[in-house]
Amino acid sequence: MDPSQAGDVIGMTQMGGEGAQWIGMQPFLERDHLIQNLGDGTFHHSGSLAIRAAVSAGVNVTYKLLHNSAVAMTGGQQPVGVMPVPAIAQGLLAEGVERIIVTTEDVKRYRKATLPKGVAVWHRDRLAEAQEVLARTPGVTLLIHDQECATELRRKRKRGLVPEPTERALINERLCEGCGDCGQQSNCLSVQPVDTEYGRKTRIDQSSCNKDYACLAGDCPSFLTVVPAGGKTDFTPAAMPDGTALPDPDPVVPASHTIRITGVGGSGVVTLAQILSTAASLAGLHVRALDQTGMAQKGGAVVSDIKITKEATEQAGKAARDECDLYLGCDLLVAAEPGHLTAAAPARTVAVVSTAEVPTGQMVIDPEASFPPAEPLKERIRAEAKDTVFLDARRLANDLLGEDQFANLLLTGVAYQTGGLPLPAHAIEEAITLNGVKAEANIKAFRLGRQAVAAPGAFADLLEGRVTPAKSGRGLSAEARHTLELVGATPGSELARLLEVRVPDLIAYQNAAYATRYARFVAQVRRTECERVPGSTALTEAVARYLHKLMAYKDEYEVARLSLDPEVEREVKARFGDGARMSYRLHPPVLRALGMNRKIELGPWFKPVFRALAAMRRLRGTRLDPFGAARVRRTERALVVEYEATITEVCRNLDTDAHGLAVEIASLPDIVRGYEEIKMASVTRYRTRSAELVGRLSAGRERAGADTAAS
Repeated sequence: MDPSQAGDVIGMTQMGGEGAQWIGMQPFLERDHLIQNLGDGTFHHSGSLAIRAAVSAGVNVTYKLLHNSAVAMTGGQQPVGVMPVPAIAQGLLAEGVERIIVTTEDVKRYRKATLPKGVAVWHRDRLAEAQEVLARTPGVTLLIHDQECATELRRKRKRGLVPEPTERALINERLCEGCGDCGQQSNCLSVQPVDTEYGRKTRIDQSSCNKDYACLAGDCPSFLTVVPAGGKTDFTPAAMPDGTALPDPDPVVPASHTIRITGVGGSGVVTLAQILSTAASLAGLHVRALDQTGMAQKGGAVVSDIKITKEATEQAGKAARDECDLYLGCDLLVAAEPGHLTAAAPARTVAVVSTAEVPTGQMVIDPEASFPPAEPLKERIRAEAKDTVFLDARRLANDLLGEDQFANLLLTGVAYQTGGLPLPAHAIEEAITLNGVKAEANIKAFRLGRQAVAAPGAFADLLEGRVTPAKSGRGLSAEARHTLELVGATPGSELARLLEVRVPDLIAYQNAAYATRYARFVAQVRRTECERVPGSTALTEAVARYLHKLMAYKDEYEVARLSLDPEVEREVKARFGDGARMSYRLHPPVLRALGMNRKIELGPWFKPVFRALAAMRRLRGTRLDPFGAARVRRTERALVVEYEATITEVCRNLDTDAHGLAVEIASLPDIVRGYEEIKMASVTRYRTRSAELVGRLSAGRERAGADTAAS
């Protein structure tokens, strides 16, 4: 939405004063409109007063009221005295609001609703349009977005309070470009970036997915919808360890013990705090606790403090400075936050932290935002604790139990077995049972965490065979081996590995001649790098990665080929059961050009069409190519030629001093992501950055030549 048309969107923390500052600001600004966010909890508390003040002042403002039945700032409670949408609309129209639009994911619910005259109901896909329409309406207007809080809805599904949707969303990672558009469209933290052999891609975290399908609006063909078969999947969870066979740590129960648990909203931090508090009570101990959940609903930081004492003690629930005995970090970024570490003390604290890389909101929507290096974060925690244990709890839970939602209990088992949690194991397991949600699996996770410390050999045996081995070059066709020989990469080197993956892929993409063109260019760069920067293959490796990326552009033929990738069907079968029904979500450029502005769903019956399209790939780039004249396709072909010319120029200027800059230039195609207009925008950024860096390289070479001549 253009801010010049619709105004800025701002928020305030002062309940009852939302938008009040605009009353004083508007007479002094050229901008004549503002959009103000307002939650339904705040509205029913005192926010309605702010709307009345704006009406009385006669300012131009749109209030965007999120009617989601959850007070996010305090952890998702139901608002008290909440009114239904028709009553809110009726009341505010009577107060003088000029126009009201309701947006919702389920327009059908309003067919029998009695709304005041003039109140429109639109699908949530028209949210931005609604904001623009209301921004052009003088006076105070209201946008009511009626949708239950997705996080709360997911929690209800886990507890069996509402039924699960029949469909699941999945991403074909080979088709995914990692552009971040699905994150932009959905604003969902379950759409997570993941590093793959072919660069950054996007994966849906099924255990945290809200199943509202907003991500399907992402402008790419990589999305699938799957209806699970309901039968047995290929995954077999690890066996339940025998709790009696696991030795208990030294049973030292101090007079008081303080635990701080850190993590992100929606990952079960508060649930874990409740389980441990219940376990302490079952053990006859006294508990004071405080959950700090202000940003929980948005995937932000959550901190839960638990104070356990032998005697009843009047004390604050929040952990004070240097008071923490066990620092349980369910998220590395949150655990390393200096403000949270103030409770830790180097002489006192045991820190048990998961190193799983959980992306932030910015990482989800921005392809250039990456997870910070883990080691500095871990060092920050080590500096504040006497003992530390780091492990990737999410990966272990996924590998052993099939879902990462069990990671927190696995981490708790590690903390218990290291002696950092002085509660009886039976009390913790009883508390898990009383919680009533997947009790057996959570007890298993707790025991597996204990086993990781008490019996690391047996734990390693459990993991063996559960990690998919990396594909090797064995099984290469004769033409692939012949093409690889053109480069002459050292067997077993990283360059050889890259080529063993990419040369066969280009043969399948087009033909052996196409792969040969690729291999010869890589060989040329390798020879130059060996001569100018002996001992390094960094430039050649970058060219091997990114020339392949540009040459294997995803046109209609490649989308068809990768949609038929057997790995996708194997993943669907393994996760959702044999017989799961898979559908493709596509927005073909041909239909886009004819004015269709949404994706279509195509079932398994469409596979023969994919096969026919994939077989037509020999037409790619020829005069008979029915898709080749499109602007995006012409650009994709031109990028390959431009990149080869750029790298040839880089090689002319290559020396030891320029090597780092040369590698950076060779890696620039990583910027090129997405489909259609998203891709074209990234191409513009790529060309601008490439011209800038090549100019720096040439200028540096000229300066070096001038210095040599002068000396």
